[in-house]
Amino acid sequence: MNIFHSTLPAIRLRDQGITDRLFEGMGDAPDRVVLIDGPTGAELTVGGMKDRIRRLAGGLQARGIGPGDVVAILAPNCPDFAVAFHAIAYAGATVTTLNPSYTAHEVQHQLADSGARLVLAHAALLPVVSAALHDTGVTEVITFSPAEGHASLDDLLADPLAAQVPVDFAAHPVALPYSSGTTGLPKGVRLSHRNLVSNVDQVHVALNIRPGDMSVAFLPFFHIYGMNTLMNAFLARGAGLVCMPRFDLEAFLGHVARHRSRLVLIAPPVALALAKSPLVDQHDVSSIELLMSGAAPLGGDVAAAVGARLGCQMIQGYGMTEMSPVSHIVPESDPRPGRVGLTVPNTECRLVDPVTGQDAGPGGEGELWVRGPQVMLGYHNAPQATASTLTPDGWLMTGDLAAFDDDGQLSIRDRLKELIKVSGFQVAPAEVEADLLAHPDIGDAAVIGVPDDQAGERPVAFLVPRAGHTLHVDDLGPFLAEQLASYKRPREIRVVEAIPKSASGKILRRVLKAQYLGG
Repeated sequence: MNIFHSTLPAIRLRDQGITDRLFEGMGDAPDRVVLIDGPTGAELTVGGMKDRIRRLAGGLQARGIGPGDVVAILAPNCPDFAVAFHAIAYAGATVTTLNPSYTAHEVQHQLADSGARLVLAHAALLPVVSAALHDTGVTEVITFSPAEGHASLDDLLADPLAAQVPVDFAAHPVALPYSSGTTGLPKGVRLSHRNLVSNVDQVHVALNIRPGDMSVAFLPFFHIYGMNTLMNAFLARGAGLVCMPRFDLEAFLGHVARHRSRLVLIAPPVALALAKSPLVDQHDVSSIELLMSGAAPLGGDVAAAVGARLGCQMIQGYGMTEMSPVSHIVPESDPRPGRVGLTVPNTECRLVDPVTGQDAGPGGEGELWVRGPQVMLGYHNAPQATASTLTPDGWLMTGDLAAFDDDGQLSIRDRLKELIKVSGFQVAPAEVEADLLAHPDIGDAAVIGVPDDQAGERPVAFLVPRAGHTLHVDDLGPFLAEQLASYKRPREIRVVEAIPKSASGKILRRVLKAQYLGG
């Protein structure tokens, strides 16, 4: 067994709940603003947030909510999302977060599978929730703002809880986010207080979040990247957030300029916008020193273009919902194209050949296996899926093909299940997409493999023209010939209006493949 160890300073594993970790990191300056609602400008201070969390936790406890119960949140980013999340955690219950863009069918599945008793929902989403309650255990829907026929969060406020309701911080699932669902039905990922707290502390070692930073939070809080790497890690470092309910480039740029944001977490689609949109030139973004992209691969050319245009460092991180989510972050001092970074503290890695099961040595590549305090407890109600992902001795099999360079930085070659085999040769979609995105007339790109009688599979590219540009598909041949070996070049190119992606920015290749095969 060949184990790659983190070279970063180890953290102390805390016997502490995620909300107490937040309270500790926010400090004792009660009037400091920590959360701002982007659309309205409403502010929440340290003192106000702590009091609201404790009082809402008291109200939940008065309704009989505690350890063993699951409470769902269905809302876009706003200050009360963070309040609701931590009130549920403080009351000893489990939070399951839902995508606000879900259909009633998708909401019903998660509510039923998670066993949620209560839903805290944005008032505008009541029609979806109401249509999703059949065959679930939900007994009440509470709204974020007043709505006829429903109690609101303000109505729930009660005598404050003085302390965290006792739970086993290492074994109690405090969060139950659902995996992206790019393959099969989404699965609930059971994350403990220790998982979340450890990853917050790991991120603090690897990423330079500074007390007093005011960043812009458009990454959805329902997704683990926005939930723990952004919401929890920033607040627990004494930083603040401007909450955006959805991403809008002009509004985002305005918030950055107004609040002089220094460090911002983004996803690849936003990196593309920052690299190519003319709106960027109309705003003062000179305060940005560091951008970190995660949730999906970011091509080196796009990263370089963003860094050059904004005059900032552009780095990547790597992780999964099953790792709370971060296992690797590129050091700010050594941003390397195509790398996702150093292993975070207290974390071990292996590279395992998916065919032979043997460990790769230095310089080799294999499926990335990760073990550390941030690795999930397992999947909810899915023992078979858990057993196929977690080994008995705690290794999480990521399903990503990876390699380490000589200095310990990791590069992700691609998802094993997404690799395209052309006449026995492996083609990584992310590599082809990165080269396509380097073309000045291409705004976005996705590559899938489709069946081919001769080669087994062939790559097909879906391209979105860059705004204001005309894309001539016939002219791409010479360009691609300079970038890619012949077997890697797309055999077919389709121009589309948009690439289907999850809320976290991952390309939904199964959707593209279904559309292609369906004609």
